[in-house]
Amino acid sequence: MSAGGAGGLSLLEYHVLLALASAPLHGYAIKDVVAAESGGAQTPRAGSLYRVLARLMTVGYVTEAEPVDTSPHPGLARKYYALTPTGRAALAAEARRLKQSAAMAEKRLGVARSRT
Repeated sequence: MSAGGAGGLSLLEYHVLLALASAPLHGYAIKDVVAAESGGAQTPRAGSLYRVLARLMTVGYVTEAEPVDTSPHPGLARKYYALTPTGRAALAAEARRLKQSAAMAEKRLGVARSRT
């Protein structure tokens, strides 16, 4: 599934949107946040990451943003990406879907949910 299909977002799409939920980021920073927040389970390569970003931009979840960091950077200028209001809504919907799915799994497995 991809970009909000009937089954929800792909895991990488979800993590990319989650990375952008706080502030616009450039591609390399997105990769680092995704890797850190997924505990290393998602470590996208550049090609995969930019294909996902292009797909998320096509469906209106992500847009290019003005650079946040204006310090000089060797090489090509960095492109920054930001979450759109539609992307924020899709991320919230996916979070609810995952929460419901986890609750169903816990119920079926008889796992006692601890309240903290």
